[in-house]
Amino acid sequence: MDNTGNIDHDKARAEESAAMERVLTATQRVKTAFASLQSQFPPAGSGNPSQFALQTFDAALQELEDAQAAFDELLGDLLDGNR
Repeated sequence: MDNTGNIDHDKARAEESAAMERVLTATQRVKTAFASLQSQFPPAGSGNPSQFALQTFDAALQELEDAQAAFDELLGDLLDGNR
């Protein structure tokens, strides 16, 4: 914060950029995990996905959800004039 109690604008932009990057990274991980999981179903696979593939996909989805929630909170603060 600066001496008026406001968050430094450069710091705020850096936090927003980091939050967006987290969403993008999480989205890519979901895409990769989904492709891995999909390869275990016909025609390429047997239709019995591995526990690891399922857990990886679940973890990727959870991280995406968490990243989106964090970004939404930052965006809400920005729109409310708190950033």
